Amino acid sequence: MGSNAFYLEERPARTAEVPPFRIDRAPVTNRQFAAFVEATGYTTLAETPLDPADHPGVCEDSLAAGSLVFRPPREPLDSEDWRQWWSFCPGANWRHPAGPGSSIDGLEDHPVVHVAHADALAYARWAGKSLPSEAMWEYAARGGHDDRREYAWGHELAPGGRVLANYWQGQFPHENRSEYLRTSPIGTYPQNPFGLHDMIGNVWEWTSDAYVSPGMPTPSACCGSLDAHARRDTAIVIKGGSHLCAQNYCRRYRPAARQGQRADSSTSHIGFRCVIADRPQSEEQT
Repeated sequence: MGSNAFYLEERPARTAEVPPFRIDRAPVTNRQFAAFVEATGYTTLAETPLDPADHPGVCEDSLAAGSLVFRPPREPLDSEDWRQWWSFCPGANWRHPAGPGSSIDGLEDHPVVHVAHADALAYARWAGKSLPSEAMWEYAARGGHDDRREYAWGHELAPGGRVLANYWQGQFPHENRSEYLRTSPIGTYPQNPFGLHDMIGNVWEWTSDAYVSPGMPTPSACCGSLDAHARRDTAIVIKGGSHLCAQNYCRRYRPAARQGQRADSSTSHIGFRCVIADRPQSEEQT
């Protein structure tokens, strides 16, 4: 796992071992998450206003329930400050992925988004599963290949001009020629050799691992989080890139790519999938 060819936080390329496990063929969809909410009455972090007692001095508007939403600028920008295209949107959540007035009608088979790490864990436990470790996730994304190919399907991003995942087509953040400007339905792009869909692109996916990269700051180029809405400093590894990864900006549409994301942060391009790991019978399931 890892790579020496791209971003520093991916280094070094190394060998890792994982236990036998089964992994969902695709990210959890809106349809599946809705079934979980209906069965449990669960409320996500993005649907929960912040407690003023926990955030003294924060203005009332900043305590509203909501989540981070990507808004593409109309013109090229002279800065790479992510705050120019990400903003906290009151009322944005998994039911309203683009903010108030939007819905998941017609998006039932798209990955659920606006889920924080705790939300993903809650769903996984309800389903009798867990979240994958970073090594499990990367092993699954590589599809059995061990020849250091940089992309999930080979050594070229778009072999023969064929786009094999939902990532940004054009100059980020203002020009996107993709058919899907946000998420795409499960099954739109080819599965990998393990029969898995969307291990690359579409949505970033939560893992179970805390983000650790000695001497390196937590990267935030693609997935910023607003400190005013943070409850914990813990950063969790997310994998796979998303529909916002682009050749000119965030080339993280690769199995080795990784980011650190605040556990309490939800956005319009982060989802998850689950695993069932084989464990010794004497070891309790968590």
